Amino acid sequence: MKKNLLNAFMVLISIFGSAQNKDSIVKKPVAIPENFIAQLDVVYTKVKDWEGKADLYLALNETKPTPIIINIHGGGWKAGSKDTQGGFSPFFKAGFAVANMEYRMSDYAKAPAAIEDTRCMLVYLIRNAKKLNIDPNKIIIMGGSAGGHLALMGGLLANDRRFDTNCSGIENIKVAAIIDKYGIMDVWDWTYGPDHKSSSPAYWLGENAKNEIFIKSVSPISYVTKNSPPIFIVHGDADPTVPYHQSVDLYKKLQELGVKSEFFTVPGGQHGKFDKDKNAEINQALLKFIASLAPFK
Repeated sequence: MKKNLLNAFMVLISIFGSAQNKDSIVKKPVAIPENFIAQLDVVYTKVKDWEGKADLYLALNETKPTPIIINIHGGGWKAGSKDTQGGFSPFFKAGFAVANMEYRMSDYAKAPAAIEDTRCMLVYLIRNAKKLNIDPNKIIIMGGSAGGHLALMGGLLANDRRFDTNCSGIENIKVAAIIDKYGIMDVWDWTYGPDHKSSSPAYWLGENAKNEIFIKSVSPISYVTKNSPPIFIVHGDADPTVPYHQSVDLYKKLQELGVKSEFFTVPGGQHGKFDKDKNAEINQALLKFIASLAPFK
C-alpha cells in the first residue's frame, strides 16, 4: 500500500514538474520578413493523444519551390521546446523556409519515439511539398545536441523504414544535407563510455538501456555509408556535455567513406552557447557549405 502511494506521489511530482518546466519556457521571438508567412502549431503527426506540432515559416509569392530547413531543438530528449528556438534570419535571407518542430519527450515516450517523430516531419514536408511550395529535393535537416542526434538519424536513415511505422506512404525519403551541431552520434558511448556525464540517454532508452543491439539501432554512426547525404558538423572542443570526440569520430568515418563533409571546431567552445560573432561565423560557413551542394548550384 505504501509503495503504491509513493509511486502515485512520484507520478504527481513528475507531472507537476513537467508543467512548471513548460510554463517557465522563455519563448524566443522569430523575426519574420515581409515576404514570409508563419503557420504556427501545424500538426504534422498524431500518436494516440499526442500531437506533433511544428511552426512553419514559408516564403510568399515565389515563382519556384523554395528550399527548407527542419530545425530540431536539443535538451537530452527530455526537455526543450520549439518555442525556445530562434536565429532563423540568416536562413530567411538566403531564401530558405523553416520548419521548427516539436517531438515526444522521454517522460512521455521512450526511444525511439523522438526518431519516429523526426521521420514523420520529413514525410509531412515531402507529402505536402506542392501545397507548401517547397522543394523536396532541397530539404536540410538541422539540430543541436539531442536535436543534432535526431537530425543525423532522420537524414541518415534515408529509405530505411524501421522507424516509419507512424508515417508510411512516401516512396523516397531523402535530405539534401544534415547540419549536426554537437550532436550524439554514438548513444552507447554517451551512455557508458569513459566521458559520459549525463543521465539523459539511459532515461531516454528506458527498458532498452542495456540492450546493445537496440542502442546501436538508434545511433547515427550505425547508418553512415558512402551514400550518406553531405554533413556539416559543429562542435566546441571543450564541450562538457557531449564529448568532442563524438564529432571527431563521425567526421573521420565520413572522410574515410568519401562523404562530402565539413567539420567546424569552436576552440574552447562549450556545449553550444557560442557568442554572437561565432554563431554568425558558423552560419556563414554552413550556408557556404549548402551552396556548394549539387541541388543548390
